[in-house]
Amino acid sequence: MMELIYLFVSFIASVAGSICGIGGGIVIKPVLDAFGTLEVSAISFLSGCTVLTMSAYSVVKARISKDTAIDFSVSSYLGIGAVAGGIAGKGLFQYLRSVVSPAGLLSAGQSVILFFITLAALVYTLRQEKIRTLRVKNRICCMLIGLGLGFLSSFLGIGGGPVNLVILYYFFSMGPKTAAQNSIYIICLSQISSLLLNLSTGTIPPVPVFLLAGMGICGILGAALGRRINRRLKDRHVSRLFLCLMVVILGICLYNIAGSQTGLY
Repeated sequence: MMELIYLFVSFIASVAGSICGIGGGIVIKPVLDAFGTLEVSAISFLSGCTVLTMSAYSVVKARISKDTAIDFSVSSYLGIGAVAGGIAGKGLFQYLRSVVSPAGLLSAGQSVILFFITLAALVYTLRQEKIRTLRVKNRICCMLIGLGLGFLSSFLGIGGGPVNLVILYYFFSMGPKTAAQNSIYIICLSQISSLLLNLSTGTIPPVPVFLLAGMGICGILGAALGRRINRRLKDRHVSRLFLCLMVVILGICLYNIAGSQTGLY
């Protein structure tokens, strides 16, 4: 029964992630944390793999159908930085996992960081019309920005989350739908590097194969449905969905933080 709930969460998160460009992991990770039935490293790995299948499908499908809004002159360099950041973030996570005790403390720390990142993204989005945006073109700056995005994405196991969109809004003056496609492209590159690091270092946590495959398939199915819905929505609709998701994520993070504190004593 619990496995079916995981699959349902993965599918819904992938649909929403594909529409908004948040990857889906920012929903999957805290929700699975709230259930408390899997170890934190297993949750991060399952979440990352689901996000990878969702983002890879979305990018490939956009290229095949030639309706992509990805600005490769910007996002490719963001992606290069995200790959390096993804490796660094995964390395830090593996190190902290080996030294932090009890294990729930690491999960609580991730929830706290995710809460404040999401809160900052929510505040920015609400005040977005009053904030003057930039149009960064320098390749080095793009890679440095991507480095930070990839680091947070990999360390938190969220695939990108709202921080990607806020960065694309502010530094590159992208609209919601354009930012969503570029965010998914960056997320895909970051998650590929994270998975390759797991494979090369032999740090893949024990996870049920059925659950891993099922969540991956749900990522693809969710991306397919999300792309169809996205094409019918206007920018303001995508922004509203994004705001609603952030409010839900904040609530889940608070629940996880409170639960983690209770379990530590």
